[in-house]
Amino acid sequence: MQLRLTSLRVFTAWLLAAALTSAALAATSEPVAAVLDNAACLTCHDGNKGKLEVPIADGSLRELRSVASEPFAQSVHAKMQCVACHTGITDNATNANGHKKGSTGTGKADCAGCHQALWDRAQQEGKAAEKPRLGVVANNIEAYKKSFHARPNADDNTVPNASCDNCHDTHSFNIPTADSPERAAWRLGVPDSCGESCHDRQLSVYKKSIHGQETFKKQNQKSAVCTDCHNSHSVSNTSGESFKLVISAQCGSCHEANFASYKSTYHGQISTLGYTYTAKCYNCHGGHDILKADDPKSKVHADNRMKTCRTCHNGKKELADAPDGFATFQPHGHPGDFERYPEIWIAFQIMVQLLVGTFGFFWLHTALWFYRERKERKLRLNQQHIQVVGLLPPAMVGKHIQRFSPIWRLAHITFALSLMVLTLTGMPLFYPDAPWASAIMSALGGPQIAGTIHRVNAVIFAAVFFWHLFYMAWIVARDWKNFKFFGPNSMIPNLKDAADMLGMFKWFFGKGPRPQFDRWTYWEKFDYWAPFWGVTIIGVSGLVMWLPNVFGAFLPGWVFNVAAIFHGEEAFLAVVFLFTVHFFNNHFRPDKFPLEVVMFTGTFSLEEFKHEHPLEYQRLVDSGELESRLVDAPSSAKLAASKVLGFSLILIGLTLLTLVGIGFFTSL
Repeated sequence: MQLRLTSLRVFTAWLLAAALTSAALAATSEPVAAVLDNAACLTCHDGNKGKLEVPIADGSLRELRSVASEPFAQSVHAKMQCVACHTGITDNATNANGHKKGSTGTGKADCAGCHQALWDRAQQEGKAAEKPRLGVVANNIEAYKKSFHARPNADDNTVPNASCDNCHDTHSFNIPTADSPERAAWRLGVPDSCGESCHDRQLSVYKKSIHGQETFKKQNQKSAVCTDCHNSHSVSNTSGESFKLVISAQCGSCHEANFASYKSTYHGQISTLGYTYTAKCYNCHGGHDILKADDPKSKVHADNRMKTCRTCHNGKKELADAPDGFATFQPHGHPGDFERYPEIWIAFQIMVQLLVGTFGFFWLHTALWFYRERKERKLRLNQQHIQVVGLLPPAMVGKHIQRFSPIWRLAHITFALSLMVLTLTGMPLFYPDAPWASAIMSALGGPQIAGTIHRVNAVIFAAVFFWHLFYMAWIVARDWKNFKFFGPNSMIPNLKDAADMLGMFKWFFGKGPRPQFDRWTYWEKFDYWAPFWGVTIIGVSGLVMWLPNVFGAFLPGWVFNVAAIFHGEEAFLAVVFLFTVHFFNNHFRPDKFPLEVVMFTGTFSLEEFKHEHPLEYQRLVDSGELESRLVDAPSSAKLAASKVLGFSLILIGLTLLTLVGIGFFTSL
């Protein structure tokens, strides 16, 4: 019995030893893989064990980047496992050559793919609002894909020009909070990040510029660095359209006042409308080599300015050689600084006073007139209406009186249409920021075609004006002995006009009867004489801007600044006055509403004639001339055509007025 127990114990021990031996042998032949956590990775990749190298396809060795433990611990990726990005790393064992076996696949770290997946998941789970930064990164990814950096590198088309990791060290990536000392240091390091790795030539030039001096010498974190002009994720080719369209606004994010004054120039207006053929900030000031304006080496220094202008205005780019007057043009001149820009200040004050005075008087005149005429019209509706034609001989019944001859009506319609085209083609430049400006300019075929249309109609407008001058001179000369310069048929203002104006204001307030008018009223005389001022100011200033090389040869450059103010403000005055005051006087006041067709038919009824111009009516009756002035009433077809034309012009005018109004309030 004892022998059996001893044998059993020996056999059990043998089995246990055999099992342990088998287990040991199994462990020796198939070792358990080490854990692939960050601690395991950093035991080799922390940089403390010297250079790490791995073989690549051609047999050479590639050096692996080290990861500093402390910066990594403070980065936004610190809570992530290394293998979450380096998905191709699946084995931490050492091979026969002493190198880590590493990847058993071909996966590489994919910053964009990872962040896009996180954003897609957040959207799917309805947590996008809780994680807005993921959305920002997703937008940056889309911008990067279209950027210059994402293009294949010229030397190695298997890699892009720059990837995320070239700009952001992913192992220590952590943008400091705004306004912190760390943020300032991070921002000041941007030029070195861009320049030392790739753009060394641009960095060398930048360091000598005013921006570079502020950044490197004065440590001014507000100074422009690379990413202020070249957006970090949407870096584009600087010769491309997209870059040219936004670069001036990038400059303006710091230089707000200069950007605003630039936008008021022709160069800036064209750029704002979305066209790139005019000068941008960098064309005059330079790019990486910007210097202060008073630096003798600056491109805009007084000694260098003409050379800079002639880089574009040189006779080789469809632009004539810049005359000397261009040197004193003020591209940043504005009316808010009398000390620096006295001529601009004075010109602006003149136009402001003219605008305020004209609109202040005539809009008040219009409002009071509307109130009084509407009130009296209601009274007349309740009274017995006596028709003038009932007091006339039967031969005169149904007749009209000739007011305007065909040639005057043709001149009026030509004047009106050309002015409307001038408004349409000119206002996009005057209000380039208006929401409708780019669309209208595009519909017109672009600034160059629109400019041609504008100038053609300016010539037509001026031709009608000068034709009128010669025609009137001929009429006066023909009837020199009988013509009375201050008579009832003359457009020259006289004392009666002053008395009529005073009488109208008394009538407005119910202090007197409505004045009795002769052939021309004081407001008609104002409408007549206003274009003499307007055409002169708009015409001369427009001619100066149309032919800058001619006028720049003998006039100082500030003349162009003043011309732009006079041209734009006087055009604004003309358009708004015509489509408000003039429309009211002739169409919208209660006695005329909704349309007066006399300028289209050339005649009006005797009843209307007696009501509007009683003194002329009575004079013609007394002299026996009335019958000789009578004509047949316009046919129904002519009247219908006149109404269609009249309403069309009013609709166009009010549309243009609306667009100008939107542009005006947009520009405030």
